[in-house]
Amino acid sequence: MSWDLDQAHQDFQASTRAFTDRQVRPLVEPAEAAGTFPAELWKQLGAAGLLGLTVPEAYGGADGGALPVALLAEELARASGGIAVTALASAYMAAPHIVAHGTEQQRQRWLAALVAGEAVAAIAVTEPDTGSDVARVRTTARRGDDGGWLLAGSKMFITNAGLADVIIVAARTGEPGRAGLSLFLVERDTPGLSLGNPLPKMGWHSSDTREVHLDNVAVAPDALVGAQGRGFYQIMEGFQLERVALAAMGIGHAAECLDLAREYTRQRQAFGEPLTRLQTVRHRLAAMEVELEAARLLTYQAAARLDAGHPEAARSVARAKYLAATAANRIVDDAVQLFGGAGFVEESAVARHYRDARILRIGGGTDEIQLEILTRGLA
Repeated sequence: MSWDLDQAHQDFQASTRAFTDRQVRPLVEPAEAAGTFPAELWKQLGAAGLLGLTVPEAYGGADGGALPVALLAEELARASGGIAVTALASAYMAAPHIVAHGTEQQRQRWLAALVAGEAVAAIAVTEPDTGSDVARVRTTARRGDDGGWLLAGSKMFITNAGLADVIIVAARTGEPGRAGLSLFLVERDTPGLSLGNPLPKMGWHSSDTREVHLDNVAVAPDALVGAQGRGFYQIMEGFQLERVALAAMGIGHAAECLDLAREYTRQRQAFGEPLTRLQTVRHRLAAMEVELEAARLLTYQAAARLDAGHPEAARSVARAKYLAATAANRIVDDAVQLFGGAGFVEESAVARHYRDARILRIGGGTDEIQLEILTRGLA
């Protein structure tokens, strides 16, 4: 038993941090101001091998697991939540459905391009009146005259919708409930597919988020991802890696804010001496560190258990997602408090992390969903 990363993962973490410092941080403020993901980053991420960590080597990936994804998510989020989630949504929330359930033709068509940063993916499940209750998805897919499918409905809050070359769409092919959902690949510019304007958001300003409309979108028979009627279960399976990534993003936000708060309180003078001379400030920083390390350990454990196929993996993921998201929000709030008025202005880094961290308690499964997972069987 070890509570530390092995050397290979430490090396990966260091290289990922170096990439983030060199390639990502200089682009954060322009991306926030423009409200767009820096397009040049896609191929840079691809060339660094950061978009194919879980993709088999045959398609250009590293054939790795959830722990490297967690390390990547943590480092990217230290720089920017909006930039982090854009890359993670394509590579580790959408693409894994093609890896796990796609046909060989689908894998050949998309995986190498996604790994190289030459294509972008999105996944569209949430609807205007259906969020956490995935089994209630109303978008429909009915057979067309040519044996293909006609998709009709609307999706809401879809990350990467305006950037995606392919969107994985959840639609109902059968009866109400879990057994009636299937997943489909819908390519950009398919007739009947339209997008809303980018949604103004509290945070993740550099992430593209839109409504997706499907007006009898015709797709070929081979657009089906996995088995018909298995979409709900495929989504639940995909949520595990997604939640690890989001938990790790929370760790990144919290770690960055703790570092910033430590530096600021050492330098900021109050009553003739640095803030760190005040016991209440030192104790607050120590409490932030304890909460951060607890969330980090739980997240790394969840990732390792997911990779190992551990029987408690799903519960570990739920614990990590809940704790990391809630801890991140408390830690970034404490950082703003320690910065005082300087932490409340828009251009402050801690203000940006404060805005970005809030969604982590909602996206990928709310706090309430994680607690429900952990209390099943008690009622």
